[in-house]
Amino acid sequence: MSATPAVSSRPIVVFGPSGTGKSTLLKRLFAEYPTSFGFSVSNTTRNPRAGETHGKDYHFLTRDEFLAAVERKEFIEHAEFSGNMYGTTVQAVKDVADAGKTCILDIDVQGVRSVKDTDLGARFVFVAPPSEEELEARLRGRGTDDEASIKKRLDAAKSELAYGNTEGSCDIKIVNDDIDAAYKKLVDFIFEKN
Repeated sequence: MSATPAVSSRPIVVFGPSGTGKSTLLKRLFAEYPTSFGFSVSNTTRNPRAGETHGKDYHFLTRDEFLAAVERKEFIEHAEFSGNMYGTTVQAVKDVADAGKTCILDIDVQGVRSVKDTDLGARFVFVAPPSEEELEARLRGRGTDDEASIKKRLDAAKSELAYGNTEGSCDIKIVNDDIDAAYKKLVDFIFEKN
């Protein structure tokens, strides 16, 4: 087994529509390089899903607690989606760095815009589907969402694709039409000299 290559301390922001394979790529990255990367634990006002743990999967807050943290300017980015608030705190990113790891942020376009307004020096990876038709097929193939949720995700995907395809929105665009090829591009980008 070869030594793990050095990785930048700059956070890596991964974004793209739901159904593009971001989670699959990141799970593979964390499995292959378990000591190199860490997720910032996000905050949310939604209720925990089965198996989710406070402080590990999310910090589950009431809406009042979340809004108070916004007022204290604790968030790098925050957004509201489907009636729930989500956000990443400065402290969450620092916690990952303090553990000697590069922070990975998996956030939406609103969050990307907010992170671009910080001095974090983040690097941006846009993960795109081969086509909108393929994206819809993937979302329907999951079997986890009802029709209304799928429609919401597809509507959100249109604006995310428009933003991700805008010049200057990202450092690299990875079209995930082959998971192995997409993963190689992700790893090559993360470990390139920068």
